Amino acid sequence: MLPTPDTEDPFLRDIVAALKTVYDPEIPADIYELGLIYSVDVDDDRNVAIAMTLTAPGCPVAGEMPKWVENAVNAIPGVKVTTVTMTFDPPWDMSRMSDEARLALNMF
Repeated sequence: MLPTPDTEDPFLRDIVAALKTVYDPEIPADIYELGLIYSVDVDDDRNVAIAMTLTAPGCPVAGEMPKWVENAVNAIPGVKVTTVTMTFDPPWDMSRMSDEARLALNMF
């Protein structure tokens, strides 16, 4: 499940807000708006599992970005453990970007 910023669940809103603080250093848009987050699942103990991708498998921060995501979400009060899984299935493409990201990148 991918929560939206306007979800009624305040805990999920906090997770989305945390994800929006993580940026791909080569692109002036956050990873949530870029569509790099595929799913966010929270269990009853408030462990968070995130599936994400990168704009390209050879991304220079591929080894670091999952830790950035983990740290951002772990900073939310009440989160027990955050696990980030990288996947390239399906591959990312520009259609996953939000209008906000398209606007930031002049891609309209």
